[in-house]
Amino acid sequence: MSDSLPLREKYLALIDEIVQTTLKGKISSQEQVYQMLLKGVTADTGEVFELVLSDRLNSTQQQVDTEKDELKQAKATRSLRAIKTIQSQWQRAQQQNKTTEAIVSAFREVTTAEVGSRLAAFLGAIDFNRKNPLNLQQIQQVSKSLQQFAQADSDFQEISDGINRGIIGWQRLQDHLVSWMYDQSRESLGFGGVPGERGPWATWAKQVNGEFPKALFRYLALEKSAIEFAQQHTSVSLRDWVEMAVILQYLQRGLINWFDQQPYNVKAGSKLSISTFLTFAVIWSQLASGFGSAASIYSAGCSQVMVQILRTFAQRSYFPLYGGIFASFSGKYLRDALNYLDEPLRQVEGTQEKARILTLLGSSQRAFGQYKRSVQFHQQALEIARSAGDRVCEIANLNHLSRTHVAQKMYPEAIDFSQRALILSRQTGDRTGEANALVNLGYSEVMQAQQLEQLEPEVYETAINYLQQGLTLSERLGDVQSKALCFSSLGVAYVIIEQPQTAIKYLEDGFQAAQISGDLYLQGLNLSNLGEAYYYLPDQEKAIYAGCLGMYLLNQIASNEWQKSAGWLIILQGQIGEESFRNLLQKNRSKIIAVIGVDGYDYIPQLLEEYRNPKN
Repeated sequence: MSDSLPLREKYLALIDEIVQTTLKGKISSQEQVYQMLLKGVTADTGEVFELVLSDRLNSTQQQVDTEKDELKQAKATRSLRAIKTIQSQWQRAQQQNKTTEAIVSAFREVTTAEVGSRLAAFLGAIDFNRKNPLNLQQIQQVSKSLQQFAQADSDFQEISDGINRGIIGWQRLQDHLVSWMYDQSRESLGFGGVPGERGPWATWAKQVNGEFPKALFRYLALEKSAIEFAQQHTSVSLRDWVEMAVILQYLQRGLINWFDQQPYNVKAGSKLSISTFLTFAVIWSQLASGFGSAASIYSAGCSQVMVQILRTFAQRSYFPLYGGIFASFSGKYLRDALNYLDEPLRQVEGTQEKARILTLLGSSQRAFGQYKRSVQFHQQALEIARSAGDRVCEIANLNHLSRTHVAQKMYPEAIDFSQRALILSRQTGDRTGEANALVNLGYSEVMQAQQLEQLEPEVYETAINYLQQGLTLSERLGDVQSKALCFSSLGVAYVIIEQPQTAIKYLEDGFQAAQISGDLYLQGLNLSNLGEAYYYLPDQEKAIYAGCLGMYLLNQIASNEWQKSAGWLIILQGQIGEESFRNLLQKNRSKIIAVIGVDGYDYIPQLLEEYRNPKN
């Protein structure tokens, strides 16, 4: 305390000086106060200054409130006004000090790192998850500092040049950030549809000057894997790699910021924010895989950026704890893309963010039919979530484990997980978790009753009642993803108890809800089940239309559940004859093409043939 006394007196004198000179009219602007504070208060003693300022503010406020003499009260009021000016300008100075310290800290981290660790230090310094993340101008300041420090052709010079070139590249791209969406009237981030000149990557490739990022964008525009691209560029310079890193990271942030500001835009909103996070995370993960041991520094750098992106994503309110596959992924790009995220995550210590990322991976693996891997992801996420005290994530993984065990026909285990999720969700007030738990419990009991060939209507009534409760709750919450799952589960339940007309209504609603949420897996599943309901009605034409669409969509996202649709479609084909089947399919050609295009329509007979004669 004695050591800080002279400092307290010094700062008290500074405050009094500013107040007195203000009262005498010698200080005419807030800028003068700001400059006096910058000069008079050091960043490392800011807390002492704040205490002194707070004491003087309180004592002066008390004087204003209690003083009876009007002249003295007026003087105290003017003093109070001056002190409040000091307070506001101190907050400004504090921010400047934080900015300066952040820049100095980033510079220090890079320049003190060992030769092989300088890139990692730079990526850590510009990590958007830091307490005081650097903005574009501040990164430019880091670049200037590195340039002054660097010798010719050193790592520091290359990092500095890469930053500057990356910023220039990003500035050229800003006006073209989302123009491609309106040029082609589509939502995809460029991984489905016709490759080449359409989509964001082709648009951005035309605008950026740097040869390395331009080559990457052209590669991605052709729907080629970033793994192959990296394998062909393992000798890339540090300058070019940093340029690419800056451009890619600001493209991703720019897109997410734009999508986040479009909550009512049917083409954008959180659905595309989610897809953007996943798209760029997958690209970085594939680049890491491609650089591999041949360019281990770059491989590690790519993994580092990928984890940074996912950690940012896991903190967003719309992180999809209950949804796995989203609409901006389509075609062959989606196949196994999320698998690439697994390896780098093995290197990350258990964190709350990691638990959420593993939850997403687990639900995606279930959609692909990789049930063993799905359980492994969810069990690991469950343990981390419990350790981190993340109850919402814990409940989500109990729900996912229930769903995955249903897929494995392990119904008692599925019921157990859903019951645990229901109890915990009600204890903690997690309404979304409760809605999903009710659906999973009802669905598990319906499937178990079918397996045990229980015919008593009371068994199904109880289970369907759980499903109805889940639907009511999800509708009340406005949770589209949970609602889509509720509709889908109710539809399946009514198919099982041979009430196809009721099932059709739920499955149609489920398909619409899945379209809104952007979950391709649930879209395909609802269409597949809808076709089966029409098959039992029977309505052969609608069964073929919905069943073929569902089969195609499930196959496109690499879900092995397409084979279930193919199975009963082959039976139907045998019942009505190949020509009648082909005629009914042709009758719905225009409607099918509107959803999956000509190529998709032409692929349907090939899929049926592939199911009939599988390749060994």
